[in-house]
Amino acid sequence: MESPATETNHAQTDEARENRRSGRSSQRPGYGQLLRTEGAWSFLLPGFLARQPYAMLTISIVLLVQHTTGSFGLAGAVSATAGISMALIAPQSGRLADRFGQGAVLVPQVFLHVLTVAALIAAALLGAPLWVLFVAAVPAGATAPQISPMVRARWAARLQGSPLMNTAAAFESVTDEFTFVVGPVLATALCTGVHPAAGLAAEAGVSLVGGLVFAAQRRTQPAPARTRAGAGERTGTDAPQAAGRSTSALAVPGARVLVAALLGIGMVFGGMQVSLTAFTESIGQPGINGVMYGVFAAGNMLAAVVVGAIRWKRGPQTRLLTAYPALVAAAALVALTAQLGPWAVLLGALGALTGLCVAPCMITCFTLIETLVPAGARTEALTWLTGAVALGQATGSTVAGQLADHSGAGSGFLTPLAGTGLALLVLLSFKKALHPAHNGRLVAARGLGHRTSVPVD
Repeated sequence: MESPATETNHAQTDEARENRRSGRSSQRPGYGQLLRTEGAWSFLLPGFLARQPYAMLTISIVLLVQHTTGSFGLAGAVSATAGISMALIAPQSGRLADRFGQGAVLVPQVFLHVLTVAALIAAALLGAPLWVLFVAAVPAGATAPQISPMVRARWAARLQGSPLMNTAAAFESVTDEFTFVVGPVLATALCTGVHPAAGLAAEAGVSLVGGLVFAAQRRTQPAPARTRAGAGERTGTDAPQAAGRSTSALAVPGARVLVAALLGIGMVFGGMQVSLTAFTESIGQPGINGVMYGVFAAGNMLAAVVVGAIRWKRGPQTRLLTAYPALVAAAALVALTAQLGPWAVLLGALGALTGLCVAPCMITCFTLIETLVPAGARTEALTWLTGAVALGQATGSTVAGQLADHSGAGSGFLTPLAGTGLALLVLLSFKKALHPAHNGRLVAARGLGHRTSVPVD
């Protein structure tokens, strides 16, 4: 019979082995430790390639439709149709990925996406009626592969319970921001330098190749809910109840609150993009638009890198309720400055400040969702969050454009303030829903399995 000391040593050895396998340790969490997580590179590199089309789709539609119709307004409307379709329909693909596995959903999805994009290209080049372009844009957006939520779900599956989850969320935010820098530039270069349809053609091609390569990395994908349910049946656990239910992730109250928060952040992206374009044109310097938006994006990326490198002592709920008011304050400063005068340098600096405030809010939302939803609804929940950003971006750009057209270039900057202000009201009104224990009680009552509730201070 082993002594208590020997048993303790065995337990410590087993814990250390598990920490090495999942990337957990007592060391300070950082990017180096994150990237040493077993199997990480097998999905990171294909995932980076496969997510580029997400940032290429809408701008490629704008450039193609503008070329064939001669109208930026119509081109923007067709592009917005695809973006809204993607935001509203994509979570259903996330839900299917949770249930049947990412590969099982992604493979047919990329083939459907290629076919629908080809149909949109043909309709535009053949001079089809405008309503045909709108109809074709709906499936093109709806079938766009949601790689970013799938990558985040893989991180969550491998790092569950680890302090590296916050680092992973920051890393993904930086990657997403970089994608939205590279993708539009590549699409614009192809559409203007090769052929107006080249951007969409490349988007479809990269979606196909990148999506198939990513789907092939089955070893790192989260176990499908049906597999977990079967395992529960064999072991006599509650896994069938927790993993096999088909209830939407939006049944979790906290998930709905985070969707509202990210809708507000999406309105910052869309509102800033359009408002800066209108502002730089109004002062006769349209060439500095890219620089000013680049400063905003750089602030976002810098903050994301810093947030991921910090080992936070406060919980994500407290961090979100601290960071979001700062974002609203920054948006208010930008809006006020834009109304007072055409001060490009000051506006650019405040844009950078706004970018610095965006990243902590986004990262905390993506970190927090992992504690609120069951594993069997994780990909769907992450897709709702990324879809909320896309929907907010489409809404923000539309509202800011209307304000700029009718009330002057500076009025468009009121859009980010309005979006984040409303989202902050939702956060403050339903802040209790951000705690796992609160969601655990409500979700259990609605029939959606959940992890064991933990005490909350």
